[in-house]
Amino acid sequence: MTTAERVPAADILAPARLGPVTVRNRIIKAATAEGMTPDGLVTDELIDFHRRLAQGGIGVTTLAGCAVAPDAPSATGQIVLRREAVPGLRRLTDAVHAEGAAASVQINHAGPVADVRANGLPAIAPGKLFSLISLRNSRPATAADIERVTQNFVDAALLAVESGFDVVELHMGHNYFVSSFLSPKLNKRTDGFGGALENRARVARDVARRVRDAVQDKAAIIAKLSMDDGVPGGTWLDEALQTAQWLDQDGSLDALEMTVGSSLYNPMYLFKGEAPVADFAAVMPQPVKLGVQMFGKLALKEYPYRDLYLLEQARQFLPVVKTPLILLGGVTDRAGMDTAMAEGFGFVAIGRALLREPDLINQIAANPGKRSLCVHCNRCMPTVYTGTRCVLTTP
Repeated sequence: MTTAERVPAADILAPARLGPVTVRNRIIKAATAEGMTPDGLVTDELIDFHRRLAQGGIGVTTLAGCAVAPDAPSATGQIVLRREAVPGLRRLTDAVHAEGAAASVQINHAGPVADVRANGLPAIAPGKLFSLISLRNSRPATAADIERVTQNFVDAALLAVESGFDVVELHMGHNYFVSSFLSPKLNKRTDGFGGALENRARVARDVARRVRDAVQDKAAIIAKLSMDDGVPGGTWLDEALQTAQWLDQDGSLDALEMTVGSSLYNPMYLFKGEAPVADFAAVMPQPVKLGVQMFGKLALKEYPYRDLYLLEQARQFLPVVKTPLILLGGVTDRAGMDTAMAEGFGFVAIGRALLREPDLINQIAANPGKRSLCVHCNRCMPTVYTGTRCVLTTP
């Protein structure tokens, strides 16, 4: 049976079910750090950012990178999901719903990618790891730490539901806490959370199960899962396929979004396109600025961009899981979206192209031949420190 026969091609712009939620189309705004919460709370600027995306025709817009605990943020100003944040989050979801879109929130614990300088708290990881982000070692997570972080995910998901979010995205990629346990490069433990993949996958499966048990059908639960860290000795496709099968068998998730790359060791592997080293250096304080100027081209490797650049890897998950899959990576036009549907993906996720044109989906609905204006220069990436935007349209 071919993939096309297994999952009949769907209309990308037609309403669809995402778990217990009906969304107006199958297009998701991928989580991209907004950089609009200097005090760690929702601002009017952040609400307007997501309102414009909702007005522009997106089915689901995703609030990026909300931390599940005080030691979880990877940068200063990230929202920590706590009681104090709920009123602002409710204003955001109300604004998105008023424009006809669904609201998603990505929840995460940065683990070894946590910025110790921002948090004032030690980073935790499967073992002792040196972070190029904080320039310090993380400490090995104890069994009590793992239990605490798992419960942090549950508590954060419940607060997200209370705040009006329709979808909760669990971050299991990019070498953050959950992903770091999956990685054979980062996880050298000899206890029940290390060694064989079955042990290394325990954190991912436990987080998904317990969040689902707590949330039930009050929201859709999806996960962003790494297929390939882009790091020698890291997570690779064979183990990612098995992890996806286990998550599928557990029945905890309503969709899986496939991703690649390591925020710790190879951040550009996900994005493809140009590496804006000069732009990053321009927004960094000294002595980090000097370090970026001297070594940025080594740390920020460049990979050629092409449309649907993760399709070849992601399609390998279609025959082995029943959970709907979300195709990320170079989805910029109707032709690419239709290709994803024909392959059997349930949804697509778009990031950079929507920074350039928040109304891209409405434009595509009006003109199926519409091409995105995004040139994949990646100069939007350093703007996370000053308010995420396309620098080619917003000075």
